[in-house]
Amino acid sequence: MDETHTLTGNIQAHPQFESRILRKQRDVLVYLPPGYRRSPRRRYPVLYMNDGQNVFDAATSFAGVEWGADESAQRLIGMRWIEPLIIVAVANTGENRIHEYAPTRGIIDAGGKRKRRSRGALRKYGRFLLEELKPMIDRTYRTRTEAEFTGLAGSSLGGLATLALGLWFPQAFSRLAVMSPSIWWDNCAIYDIVDKIEEKPPLKIWLDTGTQEEGWERAAVLRDRLVGKGWRLYDDLQYTEVSGGNHSEGAWAARFEAVLRFLYPPLPAGAKDPLPPPLVSTATR
Repeated sequence: MDETHTLTGNIQAHPQFESRILRKQRDVLVYLPPGYRRSPRRRYPVLYMNDGQNVFDAATSFAGVEWGADESAQRLIGMRWIEPLIIVAVANTGENRIHEYAPTRGIIDAGGKRKRRSRGALRKYGRFLLEELKPMIDRTYRTRTEAEFTGLAGSSLGGLATLALGLWFPQAFSRLAVMSPSIWWDNCAIYDIVDKIEEKPPLKIWLDTGTQEEGWERAAVLRDRLVGKGWRLYDDLQYTEVSGGNHSEGAWAARFEAVLRFLYPPLPAGAKDPLPPPLVSTATR
């Protein structure tokens, strides 16, 4: 693993953030956009990212390859191609990851005498995000707290978790980046989750896959199911197939700028920056 840290911009660390819901700790990094300190009355939308160890820093990322989410945000904000935003990277490593990101109790390992199943703890992980982490972020930083301005992103099993959480908690999230989701999980249980939607929630969804990923064709099936529930392709549903794209941090990094441009377009001309309530909080705020 690369031991050289590759953080760019104003990034605040919250190491070993304690969760009573999960009964575990995890590291959290918060990217603050350019001008954050110079605009003390401005508030910002927020993007929460699963597998946060991979998004900012090569020193902590899988195989030493990071997404470059901080560099991408810095560049796009500087060019005024996206609205300035706060990015919250929530680390998740080890065996707990598959339990916390699994929406159902699917089989992890069918070998041996007993089939090993996931605990299917995604709803509990969602409670951690909404009841513990998000309140801390909203207290500490100048956020736009409403669901309209709150996003969630992830890849692979983290991408599957992103879509399921968005469908389960549309009162909290409205912008989803679902990258190379593990649709195969538990006999494609995500299809059933989508099919059970009674009324289309106001979610803006980025969905993608690479054509070198195993089972990549399932993404088109998921796309069609979402369209069948009322999403409008290339309006509030952006679907992308990357020719030759594989299942890797580098592949997701390569299209993360496009994700940001879709989910956080620049403010309309003449729009005023949102102002926070008159509250004095921490020094960072």
